[in-house]
Amino acid sequence: MQYKYWFFAVSLAVILPGLFSLIKWGLNLSIDFTGGTVGTEIVGPVIGKELTINSVKAVIFASLAIILYLAYAFRNWKFGVCAVVALIHDVLVVVGVFSLLGHFYNIKIDALFVTALLTIIGFSVHDTIVVFDRIRENLPKANGPFEEIVNKSIYQTLGRSIRTSLTVLFTLLALIIFGGETIRWFAVALFIGIFSGTYSSIFNAAPLLVLWEKRK
Repeated sequence: MQYKYWFFAVSLAVILPGLFSLIKWGLNLSIDFTGGTVGTEIVGPVIGKELTINSVKAVIFASLAIILYLAYAFRNWKFGVCAVVALIHDVLVVVGVFSLLGHFYNIKIDALFVTALLTIIGFSVHDTIVVFDRIRENLPKANGPFEEIVNKSIYQTLGRSIRTSLTVLFTLLALIIFGGETIRWFAVALFIGIFSGTYSSIFNAAPLLVLWEKRK
C-alpha cells in the first residue's frame, strides 16, 4: 500500500490520453450505431440511436446493480463503490484506447464492442470481489491497522488473480492472432479490459478502500 499513489498515477497516465481523444474526437462508430447499408441489409438511424441509448442504459444498470449487490454482500456500501470505481477505470481504459484507434487507424466499434464492455465489467467485479472477500475474512482475525490487513489479503489472492487472468489472456491472444477479422477487435477489447481489470482490482480498488477508511 505504500506505493498506492504510484498505482493511481499509472492509471491516470493510461486513462488521460484516451479521455482526451474521447472528448476531442469521440468514437469511430460503425453502422450499427450510425445507420447505413451493408450489401442488401439496411440499418436505419433509428435502430442505431436505440442501440446507443440501450448500451448506455445497460452499463449504468450493471453499475448500480453491482453497488447494491456488494453493499448487501459485504454489509458495507464502500466496498461496492470502490468496486464500481475500478470497473469505471477499466471501461475508460478500453473506450479511450478504441477512441485513439478509431482516430489514428480507423478502427470502428460495433455491437460486439458493447458486449465486450459488459463482459469486462463482470470480470472486473469478479476479480475485485476475490480481493474484497479475503479482506472481509481477515478482518475479524486481525488486530493490526486496516492497511496491513488489506496488504495481507492482496498477497494471499495475488497468485490466484494472476493465474486466472493469464489463462483468459492467453486464450484471447490466440483469438487475436488466429480468430480472423470478424472477432479480432472484439478480442482486443476483451484483452485490454481484462488486463486492466486485474490491475485495477489489486492496485486501485483495494488502495482506494484503504484511503477511504483512513479518512474515517
